[in-house]
Amino acid sequence: MKKSLVGLTVFILLLLSDFNFAQKPDWIIGGRLGISIASSTAGLQIGPMAEIKFNRNMSVGTEFNINTQTGTPIEWANYFKYYIDVIGSKVKPYVNGGFNLVFVTGGPYFGIRFGGGVNFPVAPRISIPADLQFGPIFASGSSVFYVAITSGIRYAL
Repeated sequence: MKKSLVGLTVFILLLLSDFNFAQKPDWIIGGRLGISIASSTAGLQIGPMAEIKFNRNMSVGTEFNINTQTGTPIEWANYFKYYIDVIGSKVKPYVNGGFNLVFVTGGPYFGIRFGGGVNFPVAPRISIPADLQFGPIFASGSSVFYVAITSGIRYAL
């Protein structure tokens, strides 16, 4: 027990040592468009997103997505994102995880999202992502597995 507490403390200190609080946070805004699959039905997903990059490799963000499946589910997703450095490349792969609320008839329902993707730069402040998100949505009495394959546009302010 004591060793795990020491290990957790060391991990948190190492994580915090990479933060540069004097750095001005970078805002990224944009939108997403793609396919979402839930309850074995597919639909179009579209929505805006905002993200604040508080470190060279870390950010938190939120999305508000509208889906075209039965009942027109609306998803509000919040996540933590970690960008992976690729030496000698401008491509920025990332992994992320967080939670979502899905507003649909009989809901809102809570879900957990995991995923990742790659941002492909097309201009100095503009990138195009290829993104995959998945995870369970806990509906009343059951759970639904959610998958979204999307792209979009990102603009760094």
